[in-house]
Amino acid sequence: MPQPPGNAQPAPALSTPATPTPALPRTAAVILAAGLSSRLGEFKPLARLGDETLLERAARLLRQADVADILAVAGHRAPETLAEAERLGIRAVTNPEYATGMFSSVLAGLRAVAELRPRPDALFLLPVDVPLVRPHTLRLLLERFAASGEAPPAVLHPVFCGQRGHPPLFHARHLPELLAWDGENGLRGGLDALGERHGAEEVPVADENILFDVDDQPALAEAKIRLARRGIPTPQEALALLALHNAGERGLAHGRGVAEAALTLARALEAKGTRADVDTAFDPGPAPSLDFALIEAAALLHDIAKGQPRHEAAGAALLGSLGFHAAARIVADHRDIAPETAPRLTERELVYFADKLVRGSTRVPVRARFQLKLDLFAHDPDATAAIRRRLANALAMQQRIEAAAGAPLHRLVPGTQDT
Repeated sequence: MPQPPGNAQPAPALSTPATPTPALPRTAAVILAAGLSSRLGEFKPLARLGDETLLERAARLLRQADVADILAVAGHRAPETLAEAERLGIRAVTNPEYATGMFSSVLAGLRAVAELRPRPDALFLLPVDVPLVRPHTLRLLLERFAASGEAPPAVLHPVFCGQRGHPPLFHARHLPELLAWDGENGLRGGLDALGERHGAEEVPVADENILFDVDDQPALAEAKIRLARRGIPTPQEALALLALHNAGERGLAHGRGVAEAALTLARALEAKGTRADVDTAFDPGPAPSLDFALIEAAALLHDIAKGQPRHEAAGAALLGSLGFHAAARIVADHRDIAPETAPRLTERELVYFADKLVRGSTRVPVRARFQLKLDLFAHDPDATAAIRRRLANALAMQQRIEAAAGAPLHRLVPGTQDT
C-alpha cells in the first residue's frame, strides 16, 4: 500500500460552514496557452478532454474558485486561441515572442494583469496542459493566503507527496519584481527568487493532478482515464486527506487495517470468479468487477470525520464537498448496512464489513468487535438493542461473503476466527 506523503508540513483542514474564514482575496489568473504543442501532435488549447477543450477546462476550474479575472495568453495559432477565449467569455492577449519560451508568455500575461482595475490581490499561473487540478486545491491555496493576514508569503506552492505542482499562487504586490526577472530558469527561477526575498509556503493538497500535464498522446489518453475517475480519490490522495485532517497514527493504522481486510475480501471474491451475490432474486444480472482502488481509498477514509457527531455522515459530506462522490457514498454507509438494502456485494458492502473485522489496527472476529460495545452500553437497553441489530446485520453480511467466496471468513481473512 502507498505510504503517506512526506516532506511537506501538514495544512489545516479545508474550512466547513461551521468554521468562519477570512474573506478570500480578489484573484486573477493567467492561463498559459501560447506554446507550439509539438509533442502532443494537436493544438493543446483546443484539444478535447471529455466534452471540453483544454482551455475551456482551465477556465471552468478557475471560475469554480471564484477567480475574478481570467486571462489566456495566445501565441502559436493565436487566432484560434483568441476565438476560443472569446467563446468562453475570458480575456486574452497575444505573445508575439512565444517561440522564445514559456517565460515570455508569462511576462505577456503579467503585463496584462498589471493593467487590471480593480487590481487583484493574488494571481494564479496555470499552464493550459495541466487540466485536471481539483477545485478544492485552488480553494485551499486561497484560504491559506487569506489566513496569512497582512503579510502573506510571496508565493504559495501546492505540494503533493513533497513535490511542488501547478498552479502557484503569488501576491500581486510582487508583480513588478516578477516582471523585472531576467528570465534565468524561467518562471520557476522567478518564483524561487520571490520566495527567497519575501517568503514562500508549501501547501499540502490531496490532489495528484497538480503534477500531471498533458504533453503527448499517451498523457492525453491517461487524462481521459483520470477524468472518468474524478469522483474517486487515489489511495495516495486518501492518505494525503488523512494527513490534512489530522487523522494521527491511530486513525491511519485503523484505516490501513480496514483497507487491507477489504482488499483481501475483494481478491477472494474475484478469484472465485462467481457472482458476488447470494440471493439472485435481488438482481439476476452478472456482478461487475470490483474497483480495488475505490475500495482501498474509501476504506482508508471511512473514519476521516471520527469524533464528530454521526461521523459517517460528516465524513461523506466532507468527501462530497471535495468532489469525491463515489467514496462519499461508501463512507456514508460504513457504520451499518441492512441486508435488504444490499442486493449484491459491491465496494460499499466490503468496506462496511471489513470495518467490523478491525479494532484499532488488529483483526478480530465480528462478534468480538461488537462485544466491546455491548459491554460498554450494558446499562442502556436501547443502545444495546441497536448494537445487537447491527451485529445481526454484520453476521448476515458475513454469511453472504462466505457463500460467495466459498470459504469461511477466518480462511479469507486470517485473524477473524471466533474463539
